[in-house]
Amino acid sequence: MKKYNIGFIGCGKMAGAIIKGLLKSGFTDSQHILATQAELEGIAEKSASLGIEIFMDNKILVQKSDVIFLATKPNQVLDVLKEISPYINSEKLIVSIAAGVRTEKLEANLPLQTRVIRVMPNTPALIGEGMSGIVKGKYSTDLDVSYIRELLSTIGKCIIVDDESQMDIVTAISGSGPAFFYKLIDDIAKAGEALGLDYEKALLLSIQTAIGSAKMALNREISMEQLVSNVATKGGCTRVGVDVMEEVDTTKIFADVIRQTAIKAKELGD
Repeated sequence: MKKYNIGFIGCGKMAGAIIKGLLKSGFTDSQHILATQAELEGIAEKSASLGIEIFMDNKILVQKSDVIFLATKPNQVLDVLKEISPYINSEKLIVSIAAGVRTEKLEANLPLQTRVIRVMPNTPALIGEGMSGIVKGKYSTDLDVSYIRELLSTIGKCIIVDDESQMDIVTAISGSGPAFFYKLIDDIAKAGEALGLDYEKALLLSIQTAIGSAKMALNREISMEQLVSNVATKGGCTRVGVDVMEEVDTTKIFADVIRQTAIKAKELGD
């Protein structure tokens, strides 16, 4: 596959995670990656850390790049598009990781028929365990999507959705999801502490159990319900705990959590 020049407008933590993944995996090399940031302060240090060229001129970046990631804050996107639009042509692919900014809005502020892809990554990308959702714009191609999927696979896993409205669900499950899992892990650890176990020991138990359980779920050959049943045998202590979860209806609790988060994600996009 051709090594395109990949540019990042904005070089914060998420862009940095993607860049590190691209380089570590050998997907591309530092000569084919460049980035900009708005402030001069810290550019030299960040450039040295990532091993790429970082500067402040978005227009030059666009002219030098084949694939352009919009990695700014959502409220900065329209200003950036206005700045770079004169330099966008049919050879450029725009990839936005700005939360909530829909492809229709991106396309409306770029030259006609600009190829656009929207991505929703999450913070575990920082350790190579990210989960990204991808949706193509009106004019992007299946080859564009395939390329971006392979690119994002360097920082974790990806799914492709056909309907952009589903990106709000992706945001709720994986974009916001780390916070929900952190809280659950912490709540379990605090429950152990309340019963008399040292908090740090309880936290390690909770964290490692979550890691192991997630890996077993990821590699399962049986249903999630069967995984639960395999541990929660009739008459055992686990069954008692699962019964408590069913009594308080954790299924409804998490349905409410994901629904309300998705609603908020849609509002931000609107």
